Amino acid sequence: MKSTAKKTSASGTPAKAPAKKTSASSAPAKATARKPTPATPTPAKKSAPAKKAAPAAVTPAKPTPAKATPSKAALAKAAPAKAASAKATPTKITPAKPPRNESHTALVRRARRINRELGEVYPYAHPELDFENPFQLVVATVLSAQTTDLRVNQTTPALFGKYPTPEDLAAANPEEVEEILRPTGFFRAKTKSVIGLSKALRDDFGGEVPGRLEDLVKLPGVGRKTAFVVLGNAFGRPGITVDTHFQRLVRRWQWTDQTEPDKIEAAIGGLFPKSEWTMLSHHVIFHGRRICHARKPACGACPIAPLCPAYGEGETDPEKAQKLLKYEKGGFPGQRLNPPQSYLDAGGIPAPPLGAPAPGAVVPGASAPGAPAPASAGPAPGSPAREAG
Repeated sequence: MKSTAKKTSASGTPAKAPAKKTSASSAPAKATARKPTPATPTPAKKSAPAKKAAPAAVTPAKPTPAKATPSKAALAKAAPAKAASAKATPTKITPAKPPRNESHTALVRRARRINRELGEVYPYAHPELDFENPFQLVVATVLSAQTTDLRVNQTTPALFGKYPTPEDLAAANPEEVEEILRPTGFFRAKTKSVIGLSKALRDDFGGEVPGRLEDLVKLPGVGRKTAFVVLGNAFGRPGITVDTHFQRLVRRWQWTDQTEPDKIEAAIGGLFPKSEWTMLSHHVIFHGRRICHARKPACGACPIAPLCPAYGEGETDPEKAQKLLKYEKGGFPGQRLNPPQSYLDAGGIPAPPLGAPAPGAVVPGASAPGAPAPASAGPAPGSPAREAG
């Protein structure tokens, strides 16, 4: 009896199996029956408009990125494309905060990486004083104290036009030189310095600017900073120019905590090969003048923001930061009347001569920062023509 029951259950199993097959086979039959049914076109019609409605639903979302595009495009002018995403979303930037016990090797790597990034942002970096020979450069550098390179460049054409050589300037009437140098400020002290150094060049160096640091610092009004500017840019000899911008930025980046120029020079010189000193100075000074300002750095438009331990000290909003940019980064003229061709190729604008209006200067009542100034208007307060250093 047990075996019979097993057989019966066994036989029952196949009986159920065919039943499943029958249901499976009935499914296609139902499907076949549905095909001629007129109800099938109705879902087809519903699906068709649904597909058309899909792009329509996406259409309203397109204006949102379109509104954000101008700010990203504006930021692209101030920095390389690879930094645009970081600037567009400053809240996502994780600033580099070096550990308190950062090793010297780690500091060297971090400093050199920042310099490489700056080299990509400012491949056209150069001395921003107009000069044609070492004599013009040393005089212009002495005159640049407590004023802008732009003001010096607007003043020296008249000076060198009347006194082209050290011998000519050494024999000049001080009152006439003072009148020429008046726009640079502290014109009496500067007149004394440039006439004094011209006499020293005439009497001690045969009318030629010496190419050694120890000789240059003996000239009236010439210190180490001026000497390194001349050595690096007129003689091609490496030197670090520790001006106010350089001092500010290297401390912001925590490259050094020194405050005296000679100690800063020694500390930074130990982080870089000597061959990079001159261009390093240009990169840092360019960045300090254009983006990393003293009072309100444009952090939201800074291409090295992800590497900066001081990120957030300035304006982080990309659109607001864009309005803080100076010179070619903000669409304004530069500081040189006769800049290098590489600067012009990069979109730089030459500075206007003395008394001429600055192209693109902000004027009172202008609708937006960077609006073109009327032909009769001069540089307005806050324009690059009046920006210190």
